[in-house]
Amino acid sequence: MPSLHDIEAAARRIAGAVVRTPLLHSRTLSALTGAEVFLKFENLQFTASFKERGALNKLLQLSPSERARGVIAMSAGNHAQGVAYHAARLGIRAVIVMPKGTPNTKVRGTEVLGADLRLEGDTLADAAAFARDLAQREGLVFVHPYDDADVIAGQGTVALEILEDCPDLDCMVVPIGGGGLIAGMAVAAKALRPGVRVIGVESTRYCAMYQRLAGQAVNVGGDTIAEGLAVRDVGDLALALCKELVDEVVLVEEDTIEQAIVALVEMEKTVAEGAGAAGLAALMAHGDKFRGQRVAIPLCGGNIDTRLLSAVLMRGLVRDGRLVRLHVALPDIAGSLAKVTTLIGEAGGNIVEVQHQRVFGIASVKTPEVEFVIETRDKAHTGALVAALEVAGVKVALLA
Repeated sequence: MPSLHDIEAAARRIAGAVVRTPLLHSRTLSALTGAEVFLKFENLQFTASFKERGALNKLLQLSPSERARGVIAMSAGNHAQGVAYHAARLGIRAVIVMPKGTPNTKVRGTEVLGADLRLEGDTLADAAAFARDLAQREGLVFVHPYDDADVIAGQGTVALEILEDCPDLDCMVVPIGGGGLIAGMAVAAKALRPGVRVIGVESTRYCAMYQRLAGQAVNVGGDTIAEGLAVRDVGDLALALCKELVDEVVLVEEDTIEQAIVALVEMEKTVAEGAGAAGLAALMAHGDKFRGQRVAIPLCGGNIDTRLLSAVLMRGLVRDGRLVRLHVALPDIAGSLAKVTTLIGEAGGNIVEVQHQRVFGIASVKTPEVEFVIETRDKAHTGALVAALEVAGVKVALLA
């Protein structure tokens, strides 16, 4: 079991090679959640993830013969980049095995770091099986992403830094994938400040730690925006530490994780991937547990696919009523479309798209249909815009 001594040794070992990321108080998120929110910006690491800490701590403790043999790691992305980056710095050969569905951002990020990249299997478990087999055949040292004492000790340095910067903290809310981060942070937090609560957060679709701690059979799966949490089961070492040290594990839905990503972009001007935003999602979904407390959240990763981030932000506009679709039936006379667009502009709406339908699905050939995608300030503004059109005699419907 890694101890506080191991974590403090890891901090000294990796100092200068990983970023000592800032812990900053967020006034906007505090107002939103009712807690005093402190964000630990692990998305500012060189590879945009806390995973560098554990990976480097492990690599620095390899023997000369192990370095000569090289290492292998399986990962959904962030651990892969951490191992690849620091192995390249140290002159160690690194083979990285990733599931075939890994986001392109993380695949590219690993490739450019010089690792020997293999895409194998549909799940992390499939990738792990391939990696272990290859490690045995080629004599490579297997660097596990979360079920390794040296890796866990490295991840625990996040909590050391948090408590140095905010010693009067009440709570840490930590995302759980395989459990390495929360296990390491819990060891450090409970040793230094036994009264600090350590709360884990998982997606409802991948909640192996929650199920294991409750004595339930693990039943997880499905698509998730938080692929960093999409682990089929947690590590045995991490589980043992969490049973002893973690106060509670809460679950969050996919749409809440999306809302957290949007809030971090809009309010904090920072990008977090799904797993990285899960801590904030927990505060948004379970506010009563944290209201009035000083809460630290590690933004544990920022490697989200650009296309996915774009979709999440647009869905956020729709969810908030700031991007709406209006269906309008127009008389087939000159100037009718111009009249409606003028009314929308005068009401403060910004037209994003227009689709003019004269053939398919129209009630009458003499009544063309137009669908507008319009940007508004909020739901109240949308209601006022629709009312202005109706007062002017326009037949309009707000589409879901």
